[in-house]
Amino acid sequence: MKTKILLDKVLFDITLKRMAHQLIEVHNDFSETVIIGLQPRGIYLARRIQNELQGILKTNSILCGDLDITFHRDDFRKKELIPSRTNIDFVIEDKNVVLVDDVLFTGRTIRAGLDALIDFGRPRDIELMVLVDRRFSRNVPIQAKYTGITVDSISSQNVKVEWKETDGKDKVTLVDK
Repeated sequence: MKTKILLDKVLFDITLKRMAHQLIEVHNDFSETVIIGLQPRGIYLARRIQNELQGILKTNSILCGDLDITFHRDDFRKKELIPSRTNIDFVIEDKNVVLVDDVLFTGRTIRAGLDALIDFGRPRDIELMVLVDRRFSRNVPIQAKYTGITVDSISSQNVKVEWKETDGKDKVTLVDK
């Protein structure tokens, strides 16, 4: 199995800071914007971005939630999926929503996230942020507005994102199956 490191810890940190600054350029003080991470692994990026933003803007008022998409997936009945917990304790009605996931591959997870999000109200705008965009693999016409890195990969390769919260380190690798 061949592995290529796409982001080591240093580049991982730089990428998160850059993405946070890109959000500030568009959303200023975040008074009208919320961040929602898709379960299971988009929540780590969402929380990290929230922490980066709060550090840069010197505030603790940036709203961040977790969204479970299990019952909105188009493969729900085909796979044995375990639901996660949704935690959105704020109103998204007429807010700008930054929907966050770790890897954008086929677009199906994001489509399910959009369906699940609408159950909580009608946002003014929805933008997508992903750490890794595998751009040549879409089944659904979805594109991220904010991307950490773009990877041109083939279907026999996997992108593995490791988070220090669950894996003990921050790293992104491309793995040949």
